[in-house]
Amino acid sequence: MDCRVVVEAAIPVYDVTTPDEAIRIAISKTGEMLNPDLSYVEISMGSRTSPDGEELPPAFIAADEALVALELEMTVFNVEQEEHASRIARKEIGQRLENVPLKILSVEPVESEDENDESNEEPSVDESSSDGDADDSQTDDDGDDLIPEFDDLVDGD
Repeated sequence: MDCRVVVEAAIPVYDVTTPDEAIRIAISKTGEMLNPDLSYVEISMGSRTSPDGEELPPAFIAADEALVALELEMTVFNVEQEEHASRIARKEIGQRLENVPLKILSVEPVESEDENDESNEEPSVDESSSDGDADDSQTDDDGDDLIPEFDDLVDGD
């Protein structure tokens, strides 16, 4: 199972005067810390709300210093549980963003393209296996059953 994990990060930014400037600097700073190792992590502005439910800007500025809420999204592949995906994402991002508080916002299972391809190809594989049972048993014994599936995929495109 593959999961899409969204992590909230509180990025400190110094010597800024406006929320827009703080957000731009925070995104740039975060990108530098994550690249090139985690270039696949998507960085976007976070959202904040007051206790009353009022929408707040993602940057809080005091004394020319800001704390910016950013959302970092990444896909974690081949996990058995959503909790495992969240731990992997938090560890991978946390190793690059030292001393930055992180919070898991959401973990959503994602259907991978391989699962779609397999489900679309199953009927054609079943049809071909009913034509020649002797050939199938021979390929299964040899361990070459991957090659016909690859050829079927190439011919299907």
